[in-house]
Amino acid sequence: MFDTILIANRGEIACRVIETAQAMGVRCVAVYSDADAAAKHVALADVAVHIGGSAPAESYLRGDVIIQTALDTGAQAIHPGYGFLSENPDFVDAVEAAGLTFIGPSADAIRAMGLKDAAKALMIEAGVPVVPGYHGSDQSNVLLAEEAGKIGYPVLIKAVAGGGGKGMRLVEEAGSFAEALASARSEAQTAFGNADVLVEKFVSQPRHIEVQVFGDGKTAVHLFERDCSLQRRHQKVIEEAPAPGMTEEMRAAMGEAGVRAAKAIGYKGAGTVEFIVDGSGGLKADGFFFMEMNTRLQVEHPVTEAITGVDLVEWQLRVAAGEAMPKAQDELTINGHSFEARLYAEDVPKGFLPATGTLTHLAFDPDCRADSGVRSGDTISPFYDPMIAKVIVHGPTRDVALARLRKALAGAEVAGTVTNLAFLGALAAHGGFRAGEVDTGLIARDIDALTNQPAVAPRHVALAGMAALNILQGGAEVGFSLWDPLLRQVTLEWAGEAHLIKVEVQGPDQQLWHIQDEEIQARRVGGQWQIGGQPAPKVSIAGDRITVFDGYGLIFDRLDLLMQGGGAQGDGNLIEAPMPGLVREVFAAVGQQVSKGDKLAILEAMKMEHSLLAARDGVVAEVLAAAGDQVEAGAALVRLEAEAEAA
Repeated sequence: MFDTILIANRGEIACRVIETAQAMGVRCVAVYSDADAAAKHVALADVAVHIGGSAPAESYLRGDVIIQTALDTGAQAIHPGYGFLSENPDFVDAVEAAGLTFIGPSADAIRAMGLKDAAKALMIEAGVPVVPGYHGSDQSNVLLAEEAGKIGYPVLIKAVAGGGGKGMRLVEEAGSFAEALASARSEAQTAFGNADVLVEKFVSQPRHIEVQVFGDGKTAVHLFERDCSLQRRHQKVIEEAPAPGMTEEMRAAMGEAGVRAAKAIGYKGAGTVEFIVDGSGGLKADGFFFMEMNTRLQVEHPVTEAITGVDLVEWQLRVAAGEAMPKAQDELTINGHSFEARLYAEDVPKGFLPATGTLTHLAFDPDCRADSGVRSGDTISPFYDPMIAKVIVHGPTRDVALARLRKALAGAEVAGTVTNLAFLGALAAHGGFRAGEVDTGLIARDIDALTNQPAVAPRHVALAGMAALNILQGGAEVGFSLWDPLLRQVTLEWAGEAHLIKVEVQGPDQQLWHIQDEEIQARRVGGQWQIGGQPAPKVSIAGDRITVFDGYGLIFDRLDLLMQGGGAQGDGNLIEAPMPGLVREVFAAVGQQVSKGDKLAILEAMKMEHSLLAARDGVVAEVLAAAGDQVEAGAALVRLEAEAEAA
């Protein structure tokens, strides 16, 4: 076994690898950027080395610096985690050329699966079923359109390089193909430096089911399947294992196909073979098709660990160190059911925009596994994926595991940034999902119901008011008079509106709140506040922001009306950055006539591109940013002429 390894990654996956490696007695070296100087993975590691600036290109993508750091710190091997350099075959070659071990597959295996078209050809040769489609090297627009017609609409255009839904477009009919192709090519070129695409038949009622495989370079096993069908814009949201409705016949067929895929490339380490499954008539052994192979550890690997009792990171280290496969296929069994939900800093009402902020409070249900790369006091940076944690549960049955997921999500406490926690809670309670009726279109069909924000009740408002007025503790300091109740008031903002609320402090342990047209009583009994007859939930206070830990986190802001009245209101003509990020492109020019919905700029943040559109028809008065500018949230990018001015 290795004495020392370097983890060429950050966040929760770096912490995950460090925890297992240290439990095995292996010394761990972390690397970090400027933005991550005080990060959790830095604190956990035995040694931490600064490698560059905050942007990934200046740090976590600098393979030469990472390799030299491994050599300088006495590491014998490098674990890539996922993302960044994990599937870069040139990096693998460089690691091995330096005399180090790459904890993962060979460069040849990564190259074999790196381009979707070549991978599909290889899988056909290996006897793995693939979706009907065109995967050729001729990339002319005319030929691609002809092939789409032969396949039959609807079709899916997919970038041959990369993943994560980038460079992917669904085309319903021939008239939309050219525009969708241009858009997919552009996004693929930006994300992967490769504009080539493939075209495939779009499977109706598709399910995304993947098989976890593990190889030692000579043989391979599968550790059963995961269902990752709950997706939004091709991004996984909740994963589970095993797949609901799976038959033993289909499980055997998919597992065998996954093992054939791994053996075909001499795979070593943990990998995932992803299949698209036709769920229109139930799960059938001939109803699944190869999509791609991820030649690394997957984000959702904990659900496989939960049902098999296997530590996949431990297996990675052992096999990379030259040990034999830890278990044979007949030694692997399924125990119970597991779910994983991805908790992100996202502004759901604003279309799931990635968010930033300092986590003033972070805590999870003690009965769940929470894999996280951040702690209370840490900052969600604009430079990286805004994941806060993966919430993982296990139970003897799917129903029990799902009930535990609902409990874990309801018990998660996050303050300091907006999150998708309420969205995850709505998904976990969704009737169709609870019944196991899942497909990749579920979220899109029910998006309105799933994104309804939790209702704010008067008791929540009263509790926020108590926190804002600093009267949660009660006692003489609240200003109670023996002769008259003390009337106090505060203005709170929630749901985008300001509300003046009032309280009569009737004693050290009793208050009467006037909230809009309602009155609600607060009493402290045995040291615990009861508001409207119900126990008060926990609350977090950070400056003027108050988070009530009920309804997945209800956010209130204490307002100073005098300060607010003096602030600038703006003229509504500015197109502003919705978050910190890099201005990738600017399409507007001074004097240009634009229509509502025209794309004026592209902002890149949290590994995603966001199009900024004109909110109305008008004329561009000023262009206030240029491509390549790093801007803060709220920065003015383009100004339109005022409507009177334009007239």
